[in-house]
Parts: sequence; structure tokens; C-alpha cells
Amino acid sequence: MGMRVLVAGATGAVGRRLVPRLEAAGHEVVGISRRGPRPVDVLDTGAVRRAVAEAAPDAVVHQLTDLGAADGAANNRIRVEGTRNLVDAALAAGVGRIVAQSISWAYAPGDGPAAESVPLDSTEEVPRSRIVAGVRALESAVAELPEAVVLRYGILYGPGTWHAPGGAVAAALAGDPGARFLGSTAADDSVSSLLHVDDAAEAAVRALEWPSGAYNVVDDEPAPGRVWLPVLAAALGVPAPARSEGRAPWARGAVNARARALGWSPAHPSWRTGFADRGSGPSGQGV
Repeated sequence: MGMRVLVAGATGAVGRRLVPRLEAAGHEVVGISRRGPRPVDVLDTGAVRRAVAEAAPDAVVHQLTDLGAADGAANNRIRVEGTRNLVDAALAAGVGRIVAQSISWAYAPGDGPAAESVPLDSTEEVPRSRIVAGVRALESAVAELPEAVVLRYGILYGPGTWHAPGGAVAAALAGDPGARFLGSTAADDSVSSLLHVDDAAEAAVRALEWPSGAYNVVDDEPAPGRVWLPVLAAALGVPAPARSEGRAPWARGAVNARARALGWSPAHPSWRTGFADRGSGPSGQGV
């Protein structure tokens, strides 16, 4: 049976792909974001509480980020304060279920791709410690609802992301000194897991029925930057980065077996073919 679903971050890269999928699945959707027909500042406690109360949803899907200016502190504030406001509003409105966007590169260092049983990183190194602290705060807050699903996405690519044609990564690879994004163009041995934005949206739809817990939502092929970045550059029509040495110990990728066991599988199982599928919709710099 369809639910009434509030999507927080409905105009973001995932949100724009998610809303029509939810509607196609028979759900009634109310979207909020900083922009669009229902503008809500998630850092405004009262505004968030009013928006959730008025929507009276059965479930909340949290796809909020603040990445337009590539400001890590601003994005972390959304993870911490924005999530807190959203969770408090959901609890006050009697919402029983939440699905929340997290990341798959916050795990402790290791030699192979991480499963969900691997603990989050305990490093004190800045800025990584701040990123992981924000992830911990987000995941801890959403767990206060009776049913809470955390989707640990891979690095997003496709329409509306930094990795789209004309996006910030293309500009950085082309040598634009003004290009800004929270990532790396190092073609070294640091391993990443990637994910097409459509596969992220599809997982969020399915997660409305998943058991509570954390799930890696990534493609099937974790890879070092020296392998996947040249393929991305070719798809974007920009110069490939020079190969470099070294590996960040925490850059290990992740495995998606838990999500696959519940029936989700990426329509783009590898970035090798996924980068060439530009899909539809605008390119941008938000994730």
C-alpha cells in the first residue's frame, strides 16, 4: 500500500530522481527543500517542525545536503543540525519511519572493501574527523525513530552531480583554478565505491520497506582513482589526471551484499559503463 512520504531535499540530485519514482510506486509525496514550491530552511527548527506537522507523513526520506558552494562546514552543519531538526520534527509528528542519506567512505582504515559491520573511523585527523563526526551524528539521530534505514551511498555520478558533464569535477580536471568540490582528482591507489544517482534514488524507494539498519548502496566495482578517474575524464571529454602514488588508508570502498540481499541491484553495476550513460536532466554541482 502507498504511503504519504515527505522528501527532505526534494530538489537535490537524488531528490529530483526520487520523487517521480516514489509517485510511480504509488506513494503520495510532499517535497521540501531550500528552493522550489515548498521552501524550508532545515536549520530553522520551527519551520521544519511546521512543515513536517502539516505534511503528516507516514515516512520521511532525508536527502538533505549543502554542497553547492563546496563548503564542508556547511554540509556538516546540515548533517548535524539539519538532521536533528528533521528527526525532532518527525518524532513530534508521530512519524514511525525514516530513510536517510549517509556515505560509504567513513569506515575505519582497512585493506579491502568494507561491509556494514566495519566500524566508522575513529581518526582525530582534521578534516576527516569532522566529516565522520557529522556522519555519526546523522546516523545516531535518525536511529531515534522506531524504524530507521541509513543508506551509505557511494560517490554519486550522473545528472545533477559534480561528476556530470559541465560539473565541478570536469572543470577541475580541465585545469580550472576556480573549480571547487569536496573530493579528489588524485589518480592514485585510494579506492572508492561509486554509484549512479538513479541507483541511489531506486534504493531510497525500496528502503521504505527494508528492516532498520545501515546499508552500503554502491556499485559492484570498487576501484582506485588511477583506474576510474581516467575513464571518467574520457567520458567528460577532459584531460585525464596524471597518475600519482599513495593511498589514503580509509579509502577502501564498500560492498553492497546486504542491500542486494533485499532485492536492490544497481542498474549501473560498474562506473565503466555508467559514466557513459548521461541520462537526462540538468547537470550541476550538488550531490
